[in-house]
Amino acid sequence: MGLRFIFMLTRNDRTVEDAAQQLQIALSLGVRHIGFKDIGLPISQLKALNAAIKAGGATSYLEVVSLDRDSETASARAALDIGVDMLLGGTHAEDVLPIIAGSSIQYCPFPGRIVGHPSVLEGSIEEIVDSARSLAARDGVHGLDLLAYRSKGDVPALMMAVCKAVSKPVYIAGSIDTPERIAIVKEAGAAGFTIGTAALDGKYPAGSKSVPDQLSAIIRDVARLNNHLSPFSKNNLAASFAGLPTSGEAVVPGRINGMAIKLVRIESPSAWRFELNDDKLVFVHRGTLLMEFRDREETVGEGEFIVIPHGVEHRPAASTGSCEAVVIAPA
Repeated sequence: MGLRFIFMLTRNDRTVEDAAQQLQIALSLGVRHIGFKDIGLPISQLKALNAAIKAGGATSYLEVVSLDRDSETASARAALDIGVDMLLGGTHAEDVLPIIAGSSIQYCPFPGRIVGHPSVLEGSIEEIVDSARSLAARDGVHGLDLLAYRSKGDVPALMMAVCKAVSKPVYIAGSIDTPERIAIVKEAGAAGFTIGTAALDGKYPAGSKSVPDQLSAIIRDVARLNNHLSPFSKNNLAASFAGLPTSGEAVVPGRINGMAIKLVRIESPSAWRFELNDDKLVFVHRGTLLMEFRDREETVGEGEFIVIPHGVEHRPAASTGSCEAVVIAPA
């Protein structure tokens, strides 16, 4: 699994009032991980927001910003009531775990010492790593929510140290607003990261400050880091066949999943043949193919294809003139 981008419908640690509208933009762009905070909107609206996230085929996240024990346990109960998939943040794991026990919620609390609002991470790298180890060792803790860019120390070193110290996924939250920071998160070994305010306020480097352009730029940059961008461009069959050498010779312009895509120009009948182990598909691009079998002949016209099973003797020829065909078979 590649680096996960979690779009937070939040600004300054509060769910935004127009979260429902922003959600539809995110879903239309194919964002698959979407979260919100436990403050900013009433529970009834957060329930509706969560339902819309799931209806759109995305995973839902609730990030807790409450720092006192009573508020945090109330937020954990709200997470159950809302029905989110993942609960991020919080500093009182010992109180939250009994509340969500037996549910399907995946819980990722904050390691380290969290203070203030918006939240800030305090403590040395060693202290934060110790906290991370302790939390990750608990049953019911599925991962960690690390406020790396809300700390004052060496952020890349902190992320790398925490990711190395625990075997569970680490999500990086807070103040990620450039491709460079996302790349550092990836290099550190984190499972994912959250972006909210930066995208909603147009701070991410993109074509414009609009939310669609912001999200599109983030999605593109994450896809590049995950090696999920295609290096291939389209090919034109007519142009490809124009460069084909001579009758009967094949050019292999592409491969996919161990299959070779071959271009063949067929004229006079070839010798009878069969493939020992491999089936193949022959698609006629131009002309008419006469495919002879021991029991019959098949005429295959432009835009038609025929499958030749392995072990079956056959002999291809052009019905008249020459025939241009695309053959797909194991490389």
